[in-house]
Formats: sequence, structure tokens, C-alpha cells
Amino acid sequence: MMQGVRIDLISEERLAQMASMEKIRLILDNVREGTIVILESGLTPDEQSVLIEMTMQEILPDGFSGIEIETYPSKQRGTSVFSRFIRGDDESRRLTVIGPANQLKMIRKDRGLISAWISGR
Repeated sequence: MMQGVRIDLISEERLAQMASMEKIRLILDNVREGTIVILESGLTPDEQSVLIEMTMQEILPDGFSGIEIETYPSKQRGTSVFSRFIRGDDESRRLTVIGPANQLKMIRKDRGLISAWISGR
């Protein structure tokens, strides 16, 4: 049997077809199995908050250790109050990396790069 770490890359198109709770459940179920999940378009701030809340409820002392999550914001066309009002939420996200806290450690993040250390179980 092949040893290693499973990584699921989920497209923006697939995420757009899912309700918020479907996305969160998909992420949590996969991460609980030890999978690293990479979302092309990320989660909304509200979805990310719910994901963290649900994760906290599922942590077990000798089992699921929680999640590590890192994302970087998409390019902002303008940051004035007026431009945010016209466009709506300017906190849209892109590329998000999520994995088991005991396997995934973020090393570095800047505007265009997320570096992570992934260990086997």
C-alpha cells in the first residue's frame, strides 16, 4: 500500500455549487481522515468562523487534534469605503490550505505564497 499524505485540491466551480454547511462538512470530514484540503477560492469570513467553531466542538484529547488553516486575501481593486460599498465584501479569499493540526504547520505566508510543512501520521 502506498504511504504518504493525501491532498485534495477543490476547484472554485465545485465550491460555488455547494451550500456553506456542505463545504464545511466536506472540509471537516476530509481533515479528520488526515487529508490536506486546498480550496481554490477559499471560504467567506462567516464560513471560516463556522468551520473553526465546529472544529472546536469535535476536538478529542486522544483523537482529532483540530485544524491548521491559512489563506491569503485576493487582490483588492480599491480600499476606499466607497469602493467596498460598490463591490460588496472586499475580504474575498483565494487559495486556502486546511489540514490536521498535528500534520500541517505553516512556515511562511505572504501575498503570493503559502509555505507549509506536512508530516505523515
